Amino acid sequence: MTELVVRRLLIDLEKPVQRHWCNGDAFLTAWFNALSMSFPVGEQFFIDSVRTGIKALPELTQEKFKAEVQGFVGQEATHRRIHALFNTQIEKHGLVNNWEPRARERLRLVEGTDPRHGLAITAANEHFTALFAEWMLSHQQQLDGCEPRLKALWLWHSAEEAEHKCTAFDLYQALGGSQTWRVKWMRRVTMIFLTDTLRQTVDNLKRDGTLWRWSTWQSAGRHLLGRQGLLRLSYRPWRAYFREDFHPSQQSSDLSADWLKQNDNLYTQVGAS
Repeated sequence: MTELVVRRLLIDLEKPVQRHWCNGDAFLTAWFNALSMSFPVGEQFFIDSVRTGIKALPELTQEKFKAEVQGFVGQEATHRRIHALFNTQIEKHGLVNNWEPRARERLRLVEGTDPRHGLAITAANEHFTALFAEWMLSHQQQLDGCEPRLKALWLWHSAEEAEHKCTAFDLYQALGGSQTWRVKWMRRVTMIFLTDTLRQTVDNLKRDGTLWRWSTWQSAGRHLLGRQGLLRLSYRPWRAYFREDFHPSQQSSDLSADWLKQNDNLYTQVGAS
């Protein structure tokens, strides 16, 4: 089992956030903003799915997962809260979160169904966020010109996503979840996640008035499809999820642990004496 520590990030998100807070780059700002808009509703769903999933296990197996699930819930609840604060700031720039209501409507469709569906959806989304986290932690220079508090926000979140990427997957396996449905949900989540991310990013850029600037498209091509682009580098590890013998722990590095160790002045451990 994975030991998950709940941390409180020591940053102030009551202060306004600049319009192009990510190095003055309109595309990266709009992209990160879009992702943040999805986090509160998504992370609440992940919390609910994991809580429901562990209750469906036999009592002895529940005990095995209890500490890890508590850590998972604590980390995700902290992410949900801090991104809600961040979203409040960026909405002052005239942005509208259209992703969240669409997500709520879709997620209602799995309410009351077999808990393995919620866990499979959560595991697929956690795989995406783990890929994004690995890219962020290995390309920290993308945030070098940002306010320190915002750089801390995204790297802290990335580090914790890498930490807890196995929890929902392991619960799904413990409940006898099949390879067939795990793969089906990954295909569905891939289409929905990428479509919604791009859709919200485009809407953010439209409202910002920067959608049709050449610099916006240059940045999008470089950061998504370039030699070090997110989508280009993430394709192979994404595809690995479809292998029958796949487990999230197979895609691990020291980047998460290293960042948390080197930046322990930026957070406190919840419950630590």
